[in-house]
Amino acid sequence: MNEVSKHVNGLAGQRAEARAEDDPATAEVRQEVRGGSRPVGDTEGGHTLESEPPFHVWPTIESIPVDSGARDDHGAEHSAGDRAEAAGEAVVERHPGGREHAAGGAAKTPNVDDGTRNEVGTESMVASQVLWDSTLAASRLQEAISAAPATGEHAEAPSPVVTVALLVDGHPADLRTCVDALIHHTDAKILALDLGDVDGAGVVLHELAERHPERITAWHVAETPYWRGGTAGWGAGRDKLLRLDTEGVHVVMDTATIVDGDAITPLARAVTGEVVAAGWKGVDPGESGHDWHEAGPGEVRGLLGYLMAVRRDAALEAGGFPAEARYDRHADLEFSLRLPGKLVVPEGRLPVRRERRRSAPDVDTEYGEADSRRTDDRIAGLLRSGDR
Repeated sequence: MNEVSKHVNGLAGQRAEARAEDDPATAEVRQEVRGGSRPVGDTEGGHTLESEPPFHVWPTIESIPVDSGARDDHGAEHSAGDRAEAAGEAVVERHPGGREHAAGGAAKTPNVDDGTRNEVGTESMVASQVLWDSTLAASRLQEAISAAPATGEHAEAPSPVVTVALLVDGHPADLRTCVDALIHHTDAKILALDLGDVDGAGVVLHELAERHPERITAWHVAETPYWRGGTAGWGAGRDKLLRLDTEGVHVVMDTATIVDGDAITPLARAVTGEVVAAGWKGVDPGESGHDWHEAGPGEVRGLLGYLMAVRRDAALEAGGFPAEARYDRHADLEFSLRLPGKLVVPEGRLPVRRERRRSAPDVDTEYGEADSRRTDDRIAGLLRSGDR
């Protein structure tokens, strides 16, 4: 066990005194202690401090930097340059002759400014090669979405084009079942954000990431979800996952959704042409715009976030996930309505099931209803504006 610093012990002592005097500053001191990765517990005689978790904990969702030097579960740094280089290497690995072909083609490309031909190694040739590489990556998107591993096996290396994003808000047993199924049945990369290690779910996520380091990237924050008494919003968490992702297809998935086969590949393959998102469950609005009914297969007006594959560039173009949404009820629908393109439910039955539904103890009824009404008002505005 790591030793507790004098600073953290001092903060915990201040908290105990504030608690004894019923001081409102108690919560603020507690958050500062949690931000230092030292969960504090109350006892009759004062306080207790637990040991540091075996993973890096960021204080808030907002504090995780997207473009430079962010440390994940293992303390590894991720920068935009590293991610771009890794994406390029994935293309080259799958198409080893690509660079030679690009160089040869660039050497024969006329320069429209002076009528001459580019020489291999010149600045204009490099620009042509980069353009070719990016075009190749886009044109091979569907080809790179590979079939799931055979029964009894699992892919050690993730797909270079698909990421499944999980927002972890507790329910460790569901999380373990969900991730184990994804590892067994698909080759998708898994990107997970743990909100406050509720019920030990963050520890379970860390264990899974340790077991499958090539498949799982885990992030942890100290703040807990709004719907469980904390400060972390659903929209903020989902948007951070979207911006941390680097792949072409971003899959929104709830940890209560379990795949019994490869349900990811059919959704990813459906995201092509004018289709920007494909989901397991689609819905269409009633006349009032507040009531929705199940729809699909085929084109639908909205998609639900149980399991939804979206083209990441389209999601970013739409502004990402709604930051106003603190709770997920109907916020997944709002997100899908903002996407600039067609939404579909693929033909055929997907091997997917729901492990559970959110129960009353998870979400305060009054809070959930109030937040849902605000989301519904924004959805109604989108429908009135004709955006959907």
